[in-house]
Amino acid sequence: TNIITFHKMDGNSLTRTMTHTKRSFSWPSVAIGIAITALSAPIHSFAPIARPGRTSSPSTTSLDAIGVFVRKAKEADVRKYCEEGPSDSVLALLKKIKDANNSAEDDTTTDEVGELQSLLTKRKGTITIIAEYKRKLEGSGFLKEILPPETLSPVFREFGASAVAVLADDRTGGCSYDDVVAVVKEQAEAKGEVPGPLPVISSDLIVDEIQIAQAADAGVNAVTVTYGVVGPDKVSQFIKDAKVLGLETIVNVGSAEEAQGAVDAGASIVSVAGVDGVEGKYAVIESLSVPEGRSICTVANILAKDNKALEEVEEAWMCRDRGFNCVWVSDALYKSGNDPVEHPGAIINSMRAKSSVKYASPKARSGKGEGAREYLGDILM
Repeated sequence: TNIITFHKMDGNSLTRTMTHTKRSFSWPSVAIGIAITALSAPIHSFAPIARPGRTSSPSTTSLDAIGVFVRKAKEADVRKYCEEGPSDSVLALLKKIKDANNSAEDDTTTDEVGELQSLLTKRKGTITIIAEYKRKLEGSGFLKEILPPETLSPVFREFGASAVAVLADDRTGGCSYDDVVAVVKEQAEAKGEVPGPLPVISSDLIVDEIQIAQAADAGVNAVTVTYGVVGPDKVSQFIKDAKVLGLETIVNVGSAEEAQGAVDAGASIVSVAGVDGVEGKYAVIESLSVPEGRSICTVANILAKDNKALEEVEEAWMCRDRGFNCVWVSDALYKSGNDPVEHPGAIINSMRAKSSVKYASPKARSGKGEGAREYLGDILM
């Protein structure tokens, strides 16, 4: 008979007796080991949990399809970060969050429209773009190396993106918070220019409030929270924590139930992530019940296709026509590297163009087909 001790995040422990074995196993270590193995796999290997209208894609954008094992690995990363000693500035921001949580006030839900939400929500018939920066595209089959953030950040701004996101997770995007800081600094340099600085979003798998403090310390304007990973109570709490530090929150959802839960938890920006196809995305937000006096910005996360046809441009137009306010674009920006016609800036501008799916083709705008380069040149002027 062996005694196995299970350790929880809060330091408490449970004991369990096992018989018919000659050695003991540390199951938490096994779980974390499986999680780390999963996170080390190529991005395209993540398959979203099966839901109606939701299918997997060979090249998903970020962290929406992550299950419990991967969350455990992220929690292990956060523990390690805390053990190594966060900076004094991060700890000061964390204290501010904790002090606010200890107060009697609770103003998570608000009718006030934040700056980011306002920038992402334009008039009907237009679409705004969140361009996501990442350093690696494992399993994409196309580009193997991406230019540094200081190089691409101004491209996103100059070609019409409304915000820049940085996939601040080393395993899935190859980025760290140093890259977040680099983008924040580059955008700040455009102050007083036209176009001016873009808001910066930290796109991380948030499982603890200290990550929100870390993002705020990096100078971002918003953070992302994934509903399917942390659940409704944590979503509500993280929205409140972010607001304390002056940050807006984008809540990633993968079903109609999650979308409604996010709104009920106080979300003002809801991003449909990990759902393939325009109709599948639309089904997630179609029946949202929004309290009177509140407005919700809806974002469609465009999944990259395993080809160079740039069908993602047409999908952005279709999402616009379906009433989405914004599209989040990641891997699709880098499919053609720095091709003079199909570089990230050209793709952003093509998505923003007021084109009809009926009368225009994304191939024409992407440099495919006869006369395409001249047509794209007209768009970029």
